[in-house]
Amino acid sequence: MLSLTLTFLTLSLFLTSLVTDSATHWDDTQLLKELKNNLNAASVTPGSCIYSWDFSFDPCDNLFSDKFTCGFRCDAVVSGTSRLTELTLDPAGYTGTLPAAWNLPYLQTLDVSNNFFSGQIPESFSNLTRLTRLGLSKNSLTGTIPSSLSSLSNLQELYLDNNNLQGPIPVTFNALTNLQRLEMQSNKLNGVVPSLSSLKSLYYLDLSFNFFGGGFPSALPESLIQISMRNNSLSGALEPESLRSLNSLQVVDLSGNGFSGAVPFALFELPSLQQVTLSFNKFSQVEVPSYSLEMRSGVIAVDLSDNELGGFLPLFPALMPRLSSLSLENNKFVGMIPTQYALKTVFPEAGMAPFQRLLLGGNYLFGAIPSALMALQPGSAMVQSIVIFMK
Repeated sequence: MLSLTLTFLTLSLFLTSLVTDSATHWDDTQLLKELKNNLNAASVTPGSCIYSWDFSFDPCDNLFSDKFTCGFRCDAVVSGTSRLTELTLDPAGYTGTLPAAWNLPYLQTLDVSNNFFSGQIPESFSNLTRLTRLGLSKNSLTGTIPSSLSSLSNLQELYLDNNNLQGPIPVTFNALTNLQRLEMQSNKLNGVVPSLSSLKSLYYLDLSFNFFGGGFPSALPESLIQISMRNNSLSGALEPESLRSLNSLQVVDLSGNGFSGAVPFALFELPSLQQVTLSFNKFSQVEVPSYSLEMRSGVIAVDLSDNELGGFLPLFPALMPRLSSLSLENNKFVGMIPTQYALKTVFPEAGMAPFQRLLLGGNYLFGAIPSALMALQPGSAMVQSIVIFMK
């Protein structure tokens, strides 16, 4: 009898332990409740994640049931209590504000992108010290970017794009040393672009469609693979010294700014570079190398259209072995079309990519079009992709 009683007691304790192990931490449940309560009820439509949240049941105990179909993830991380480790809302068109108090020390991913959250970014996001991904893209957030986000030392991806954020990038962002991807495009941000040189792991930076002014940053992380700062108010010269260390850079887009002076030839020397877009600026000349670029450049596409470039068309693009797309439209070039352009288009040397897209319209070119170009058959891919027009 004593043995049976002990067995029953052991089983009861085991079952109690299971219940305790799966119980959601009180702070996490409160956050989920506040998140739902902050929403406009009309935006919580049937079939959406938050519509299914029924707090008469324990969230983590009922995750993926008909009571909590989706939206977050739980893990038993401490003292047998389940904590939120991921909060990723569906793009259901939720409207409302984000909770003010975030006390989720085990949260690793927070993503509420593609909704209509308004108000400011909560300062209390600084409590999310284990966060590696923060996604606030495509909402209606306003105010400035809190400098307190710089305390998120584990952050690897930060998406603030397509909101109504204003003000500068906090200089404290240099503390985000694990950051790999930073997207802030399509806001109302202003001020100068800080160097961010301490972000040794940053490979993707997009600051397009804002109001940043000043010059191109004097120092950027050498790890960068892609930079986009298009459609801002950046100006001044593009200094070669600010580019030479970017040995991993593959794509650069600085179009739609006010850069002037010379397009530095150092840009085309970057060993990994494939695409250069500098259209719609005020560049007045292209630096010409003192040596042949053959077999030294991996650039595939160059767009220098809609600038103030003058003089004769540069010869070196015809010597770039992988260059297949060149746009020099709407500038002030004069003279004749170089024979080298025609040869690269029609009779490229072995190992040399032909021009598949060559745009020279809107310049002050004169003289005969090279006969090799004139001999191309109408309807061929080359003829369809080449546009040559003289003012």
